[in-house]
Amino acid sequence: MSLAGAGDLLERLAAEVLARNLCDERGLARARRFAVEEGERLDATLVRLGLVSERGLAEAMAGLLALPLAARYPEVPVLPEQLRPAFLREARALPLAADAASLTLALADPLDPFAPAAAAAATGRAVRVAVAVPAELEAATARLYPPSEPETAPAESGPAEEDAERLRDRAAEAPVIRLVNQILSRAVESGASDVHLEPTAHGLRLRHRRDGVLEDAESPPAALAPAILSRLKIMARLDIAERRLPQDGRIRLVVRGREIDFRLATLPALHGECAVLRVLDRDAIAFDLEALGLSPAVVAGLGTALAQPNGIVLVTGPTGSGKTTTLYSALAGLDAAARKILTLEDPIEYQREAIVQIQIRPQIGLGFAPLLRALLRQDPDVILVGEIRDLETAEVAAQAALTGHLVLSTLHTNTAAASLTRLRDMGLADYLLAAVLRGVLAQRLIRRLCPACRAPEPDPAALLAAFAPDHPPLPGARLWRPCGCPACRGAGYRGRLAIAEFLAPDAALSHAILTGAAESAIAAAARAAGMVPLREAGIAAALAGETTLAEVGRSLRAEG
Repeated sequence: MSLAGAGDLLERLAAEVLARNLCDERGLARARRFAVEEGERLDATLVRLGLVSERGLAEAMAGLLALPLAARYPEVPVLPEQLRPAFLREARALPLAADAASLTLALADPLDPFAPAAAAAATGRAVRVAVAVPAELEAATARLYPPSEPETAPAESGPAEEDAERLRDRAAEAPVIRLVNQILSRAVESGASDVHLEPTAHGLRLRHRRDGVLEDAESPPAALAPAILSRLKIMARLDIAERRLPQDGRIRLVVRGREIDFRLATLPALHGECAVLRVLDRDAIAFDLEALGLSPAVVAGLGTALAQPNGIVLVTGPTGSGKTTTLYSALAGLDAAARKILTLEDPIEYQREAIVQIQIRPQIGLGFAPLLRALLRQDPDVILVGEIRDLETAEVAAQAALTGHLVLSTLHTNTAAASLTRLRDMGLADYLLAAVLRGVLAQRLIRRLCPACRAPEPDPAALLAAFAPDHPPLPGARLWRPCGCPACRGAGYRGRLAIAEFLAPDAALSHAILTGAAESAIAAAARAAGMVPLREAGIAAALAGETTLAEVGRSLRAEG
């Protein structure tokens, strides 16, 4: 293909990228300038700058050229006697299928005329081209044509420095860099909240947590597992030579023009290091209490508690129930210009302007309690404590609330009432708890039904009676079930919403706390004061068509 022809196709590709909303005009103009300065092709620059993903560009290229997109790769090499691995790696090509007259060849660069012509000459077959996602093609090539030098675990007796240098060199290779970037980009594009990389006896298992549920993804080649983990550790500025101890770090990557933060945690395991990446897409999170799905009554109750000049407001629930997001949404509703807001976190998940955020460092003696004491000398109005884990932190938080500060924090309990008995079990005096408590919000995240494919349940009355026998009958009530469609990737659910109960102390409830009442008595007093329990909040969300009773039951660990 002539340079003029290639240039014309790239201009048409730019128009296709805009038409598919893969990039905006501003990003495209930036890529054009960069491509001219660096002397490279526009499509390569779009990917290099993170403005368009490799998959998005491959789909646009396939649509423009009316070529298929390579979706599946063979289990065994195709025509290995005629197409050598060295040629395929150099040409960034991979044969997908062949018969007596034709060969289907996947190309990372479908504008390159050399590879199809060379493959046709070598095999004597007519070549049909398919467009490949580069990282997927390289992963399939590594699986089908493993390196001649076997990848083995480093010997315990070998020099650690030499082994670290070897891993660093492997992690700097272009295929590894592209594969890692592809793993991270695909996680963001699919809406995953976490990426799990788990070494096994047979390779590296890749899983995504999407809407709270783990799903298997296409696993990288086993031979590249050490290099992939090393690349992640280099990006997070961790010690790649240290494989005996857990490590934590952060990665910042541009995906489709957006800056995405990843929190990396590594852990030594039987077959190598496990890695989990928490995806922190600040642009995808609306720090708004109503946008989280909380009911108007809960939002109003929490707003009243946050309007108090002092006291403690708690958000409670199990790990992964959205407590931190709710706290930051609460902070977003406060006037940061008129108030000094300080946070103590482990780790800092969301970086926010106009707020002073502090990372605790227990390894040097800076835990929640000592840092909280130091914060009180910074003249704060509002203090967010990431978690109350012990009596010392609870007592300092209570003293801070008594001396005129509003303290927000979290606990790991299942219900709002249980948080009060949890603080009591830590050793916090009942009189202190009754004096400083302004409200407790207990929440869960449940999957939201896909509005494009949900269908009505044929017998909602029987389903509701089976789920909650004590619930009063609701003639005419409707319930929905998931079906699955392309919009929700066949799951039937898309996104999540929060259900919550909010405990707001009144005179009777404060008296129950002060007199050491049991958890059941506190819960009864809270319901008498107007608290809608979590289970009822979940049923209301199901009746509103937002979710299913089965999903409510799953989130509450009940039969659904």
